[in-house]
Amino acid sequence: MTSPSRRKRSRASRASRAKGAARSAAGDGSSNPGGSTPQTDGTDATQGTDDTQGTDDTQGAGSAARAALVSDVRDFLLHHGATGEEIDKANEEGLLDLLVADRVVLPSRTRYTEAEVSQITQMPVELARRFWRALGFPDPQPEEKTFTDLDIAAIQSLESMVELGVGDMESFLQLARVVGSSMARIADAEVSPSMLNVFWAPGSADSLERADRFAHLADKMFPRFGEMLEFVWRRHVQAAIRRTMTARISGSGALPRLSVGFADMVGFTVLSQHLSDEELAVVVSRFDDVAHDVVTSLAGRVVKMIGDEVMFVADSTHAAAEIGLRLAETYADDELLSDVRVALALGPVLVQDGDYYGPVVNLAKRVVDMARAGSVLVTDDFHSELLEELSRPASTSGPGSSDGGDGSRRATEDAPGGYVFTALRPRTLKDVGRVQLWSLYRAGAEPHSFERRLGRRWERLADVLSELEDLRERGEKLIVGGIRSAAQSGTSDVGAPEGGDGEGLEGEGPVETGEGPSAQVDPPS
Repeated sequence: MTSPSRRKRSRASRASRAKGAARSAAGDGSSNPGGSTPQTDGTDATQGTDDTQGTDDTQGAGSAARAALVSDVRDFLLHHGATGEEIDKANEEGLLDLLVADRVVLPSRTRYTEAEVSQITQMPVELARRFWRALGFPDPQPEEKTFTDLDIAAIQSLESMVELGVGDMESFLQLARVVGSSMARIADAEVSPSMLNVFWAPGSADSLERADRFAHLADKMFPRFGEMLEFVWRRHVQAAIRRTMTARISGSGALPRLSVGFADMVGFTVLSQHLSDEELAVVVSRFDDVAHDVVTSLAGRVVKMIGDEVMFVADSTHAAAEIGLRLAETYADDELLSDVRVALALGPVLVQDGDYYGPVVNLAKRVVDMARAGSVLVTDDFHSELLEELSRPASTSGPGSSDGGDGSRRATEDAPGGYVFTALRPRTLKDVGRVQLWSLYRAGAEPHSFERRLGRRWERLADVLSELEDLRERGEKLIVGGIRSAAQSGTSDVGAPEGGDGEGLEGEGPVETGEGPSAQVDPPS
């Protein structure tokens, strides 16, 4: 990477070159001691100066500045290992910004074929291919020089960890798949339109300007982002080790017993068909923001986002219950998003590669598809465990504890922990069997917020329709009054002031809204 001092000197040199070239292009007298423009064809010299001098100055300064910019970017690329031939070709094709990105992101040059990599690292070609695929990259052509010194170092690090006995090769290949897929998502997020505006010159389609901006920011951005990735990784490793050790000490068995939840946004498919790409991106981003904020703030963990659905886990049923209710409430109050339906289940789960598997996960997914918008459904095991957890001393309760924790309500005899449960009729699910489900909501709150929210929306719509009807009637009366007035006066002054009735229309009244069309939701749970 180019040091800050080198970049400053380079930019100062570029500015100096631009000023000097601009003075030369403008004609500062160095080539014409008299300082005057030669008179030709009888044209007045002063007039020629007035008409062309400003344009010539601007064009000359612009050309000089661009030449200095090319020189600056060229120096940067040469310092980062690009050849003069690569730079010239990229400049001709308008791809200088891409070349700068390549050299900054992956500074090591591609110089090895897979056979040469195998020879240097002593790793068989087929095993090296498996490692490469696990990281998410396609097989290279046999004679293609795809690999760099960084790839050699990565393979050697893998081999050294296997030799230390940290794990076998198959385990590391599986870990490589997780790392590869996670890093691919991070990379996609980094080159999203909002992030690209940071690196590239906003609003500029010029490859040279974009290359210069990227080169200027890269020295500062990439090292810091790498440090942040390492920091986040270390924090998550620490948290994962603590969870694993705690489960082992408590003797919970080979498979941890966790609360698993799904929250699904209702009507997303229909909504997405009526939004532009930009509007859809805003909705998806808002959905993700709310889900992550709610789940993590209440001691849960987001497992994955699946389009319009979020899967999460929590160590306690109390935390999971509070997460489920808070999600339903937050989305219900959000004017941009539609309601969510939530399902919670409890049981042993298989944790592998950052994901969760097992019958409990499948059950929670099946139940969420049965829930009504705005509701939270829980399984019988979850319900029993939550009641038991709420009966324990307050010091061991979760984030929604009755001692005044986040989002909690005081426990009562009929509403332990501030929660109310309504038993639903047992259901028979294919491949699962007969299940007992419960509807969970807060004491003092109606169980189905969707109807309340829908009612408020119909009220707002009724107000709008009433105003539109009022305007329509006023317009009609103005037109009719104008026509009558014109007919009486024998003129065609339709809409003359004396033809309208103005204020105080007869027959005004509220729009008859009735109950509105029924919501298209799943059958009641």
